[in-house]
Amino acid sequence: SLSVEGSQHFTSIAPLGVSERRRGLAQEKMTENGVFSRDKVLTIDTMNPRVKNVEYAVRGPIVQRAMQIEKELREGLKKPFTEVIKANIGDAHAMGQQPITFFRQVLALCSYPELLNENMFPEDAKNRARRILHACGGGSVGAYSASQGIDCVRQDVACYIERRDGGVPCDPDNVYLTTGASDGIVTMLKLLVCGEGASRTGVMISIPQYPLYSAALAELGAVQVNYYLNEEKCWSMDLSELESSLAEARKHCNPKALCIINPGNPTGQVQSRQCIEDVIRFAAKERLFLMADEVYQDNVYAEGCQFHSFKKVLFELGPEYSDNVELASFHSTSKCYMGECGFRGGYMEVINMDAEVQAQLSKLVSVRLCPPVPGQALMDLVVNSPQPGEPSHITFMKERTATLSLLAEKAKLTEQILNTVPGITCNPVQGAMYSFPNISLPEKSIKEAKALGQAPDMFYCMNLLEETGICLVPGSGFGQKDGTYHFRSGQPSLLKHFTTAFHILRWV
Repeated sequence: SLSVEGSQHFTSIAPLGVSERRRGLAQEKMTENGVFSRDKVLTIDTMNPRVKNVEYAVRGPIVQRAMQIEKELREGLKKPFTEVIKANIGDAHAMGQQPITFFRQVLALCSYPELLNENMFPEDAKNRARRILHACGGGSVGAYSASQGIDCVRQDVACYIERRDGGVPCDPDNVYLTTGASDGIVTMLKLLVCGEGASRTGVMISIPQYPLYSAALAELGAVQVNYYLNEEKCWSMDLSELESSLAEARKHCNPKALCIINPGNPTGQVQSRQCIEDVIRFAAKERLFLMADEVYQDNVYAEGCQFHSFKKVLFELGPEYSDNVELASFHSTSKCYMGECGFRGGYMEVINMDAEVQAQLSKLVSVRLCPPVPGQALMDLVVNSPQPGEPSHITFMKERTATLSLLAEKAKLTEQILNTVPGITCNPVQGAMYSFPNISLPEKSIKEAKALGQAPDMFYCMNLLEETGICLVPGSGFGQKDGTYHFRSGQPSLLKHFTTAFHILRWV
C-alpha cells in the first residue's frame, strides 16, 4: 500500500497534455467517487506501429463477416442459404478430408501409452510409437524436446530428403523441426532483415503471394520487393521480371532474399525444372538467399508436371552452385495428402549457411523452447511411413492414393466449373490446393466498390458471401496486377453459387 508521503505525491500529479499523451505517458482521470484512474498504457497510438501494418487476408474481414453470419444462422436469422461454405483457407480436414489411419493410430499411442498394451493396434504402429516415446523426455510427448527438434525425427527427415532427391546427402544438423512451415519461414526472415533506409533488407516475393510473407515483412520492417507471375503463361516465373524487379529495388533498399512457392499458393502452378534452374542461376549471379516454400510437393495433378525440389536441382547443377548458393527449404504436415493443419508440424533444411549465422539460428529457435512434440511425431510419420511388408502398408497406400486422386479430381473440376461461368476465367490448377481465377466485373460494380472504399474483388467476395454463403478470399489480399481482379478458392464450389453471385453483381 502507498505511504502517506507516497499518496500525497500521487494525488499532486496534474493531468497530461496532448503532446504528453502522444508520447505514451499515462493520463490520470478522476472518477465519480473521487478515485483516480489511469488511461491504458498500451493504446492504438502507443503500440508497435509495425503490427498495425500487418495484414493477413486469409483470415481478414471476409472471414470475420462469415463468422458473424454463422452466428446469425444459429440464432435463427433467415438467409438465402443454410450454411457458410468456407473456401477461404486450405484446411483440408475441415472440408471433409479424412485423416490417414496409421498417423492417428501412432499419435493416439503416443498420447496415451497405455494403449500399447491393447491388441487393437497393428504392431508397426506400436513400434513407431515406442521409438518416438523413447526419444521423448520421461517417455512422454508432453515433455519439452531439444529446441532444434527430436534427434531421431531429424534423422528420419534427413533420410526422407535423401530418398526424395535421389541420394543427394542431407545432414540432420541442418534440419530444424518447426511449428508448421510458417514458423521456419518467419525465423529465416528474422535472420535476414537488418539495416535502415537504403540499406534496409529487401525480400523478393511473388505476386500473387501467400500473405504470410507480406505480413512477416511488415512486422519486421523489411522492404517487400514484388515480382509478378505471368498469368498468361499459367502463372509461370519470368526471368526478365525478376531482373527488372531487382534492379528497381536496388535503388531504394538492399535485396537479400528471393522467396519461391512451388507448387504455388494461391495460383496452383508447378514450376518447370528449367524455371528452377534459371532461378538458381539468377540467385547465384545476384547473390540472393533462396527460400523455397515446398509444402505442396505431393500435390501435383496436371499431366506433364512434376515436382522438382530446389535442393535437388541445385546439386545437379554442380559445385559452382551447390557449394555456394544459400538455400532454406520448407515442408509441413498441413498440406499434401496429410492435411493435418492443427498439429503444426514442419521442418526446414538450410544449405550453405555461414557457420556463425547457423549458431545464431540455433540460439533463435531456442527462445521458443521447441516445436509442439505431437507435431514433431506426426512429421516423423510423414517422412517414415509404413514400408512394404509392414502390417499398415497396404491400408496406408490405399488411403494416400485415394486422397491425392480426389484432390486431383477436385482440381480439374474446379477449373472446369469456373470456366463455364460468364466473366470468370481460370488457369489449369496444376498443383497445390487452390484456384485463383480472374473475374471480369461490370464497371458499375467497380465504381460502387470504390465509392465504398473497397477493392472491387473484395466487393465481389463480400456480396458472394452475403448472397450465397460462400467465403472466398479476394485477389487483392494476395496482390495482383493493377486493373485485374481475382479470388482464391480452397475447394471446388457449386456452379450455381458462382453463377448466382455473378448475375447479382452484373446488375448492381
